Amino acid sequence: MPESPSSSTVARHPVQLQPMQVPKASDVLANDLRERILRGEFPSGTALPPERELVTQTQMSRTTVREALRILEVQGLVVIKTGRSGGAFVQQPGGASVASSVSLLIRGQQLRLSDLLETREAIEPACAGLAAKYRTDDDIAALDAANAKLGDLDIPLEEFLQANVDWHLAVAAASHNELLTGFMTALSNAIYSSTENTAFVDDEVRKTTHRAHKTITDAIRAGDPAVATRRMSKHVHGYAEAVVQVEERTEIELREA
Repeated sequence: MPESPSSSTVARHPVQLQPMQVPKASDVLANDLRERILRGEFPSGTALPPERELVTQTQMSRTTVREALRILEVQGLVVIKTGRSGGAFVQQPGGASVASSVSLLIRGQQLRLSDLLETREAIEPACAGLAAKYRTDDDIAALDAANAKLGDLDIPLEEFLQANVDWHLAVAAASHNELLTGFMTALSNAIYSSTENTAFVDDEVRKTTHRAHKTITDAIRAGDPAVATRRMSKHVHGYAEAVVQVEERTEIELREA
């Protein structure tokens, strides 16, 4: 029989392993619950099991379960309510989630005002076109109400600006597209909170804005996507040009919501 090689003669090759990233237990649980929510296994409004039951079902610590629920709460997928009838309740992400994420991107990247204006010129005419196709009577009523307030030259500047934002968001809402509505919510808030409005908005600007909004609303009311798109494109492009002429700042100073 051949002799067994001694340990000193065994060829040994160096083995090198890479560091392994082991996910936290709370991330694993949050990921699993997130996928179930997004797949529709837990409809909006569903109450997740109480903490004690989640601990029993998952065999994880209460601290891990609480941390996982906090992750989902920050992501807008659950609402945590306190009290006897409290708990973690599922909510499906909507336009508000999009708006929050886009707002964080704007603030975190310190985007230039020109970037926001260009994005708005690309998006809002499409919103107007879709609004002309899908608007309801309630949508038209919201547009008319916001624009009627804009036509009052006696209201303070802050009220005028808020009515202006309300009208633009009503156009986005009339598109019945959650993604576009979320984008427009973030863009509108960023643009108007970063523009030197006191130096820009006078009575003539108010009158021009009111007239432009009326013509766009009329096209939406008439169900004419091409005209609504064209008129909105002209409106937002004119606004962008006017802002650039008076606005010297290039960084966005977006107030926290």
